Amino acid sequence: MKDDCIFCKLANGIIPTNFIYEDDDFKVILDAGPATKGHALILPKEHYADIYELPSDLAGRVFTLAKKIAAHNTAVLNADGFNIVQNNGETAGQTVFHFHLHLIPRFKNDGQKIGWNPGKPTDEELKETAKLLKIQ
Repeated sequence: MKDDCIFCKLANGIIPTNFIYEDDDFKVILDAGPATKGHALILPKEHYADIYELPSDLAGRVFTLAKKIAAHNTAVLNADGFNIVQNNGETAGQTVFHFHLHLIPRFKNDGQKIGWNPGKPTDEELKETAKLLKIQ
């Protein structure tokens, strides 16, 4: 746990939360500034700044937990869809530098916009990028 990290304090019960799930490694809390009703955050109890620091075994468990929470919250809230969002770095929209995964139930006409403007690369640009990024 990092002493100056608010998400460490939330995940470890130092600051009270409206939590909906907890185990030895994670706490799932309702976002204090939700995009929609039921917007929750999965927080590891240990401090990892971002996906790059998160151990691979925990990364896998985060998504297993995300699936469980998403299915439950979709059913209970009668949601029409679901966003799972995770940002890394200030440029990508990360504002709290403790790994966290947003779980956002979506409802028709909820007014939220989560997306991007699609680029228009040429086939050659896509081939070059694939060649550059291909993992051997």
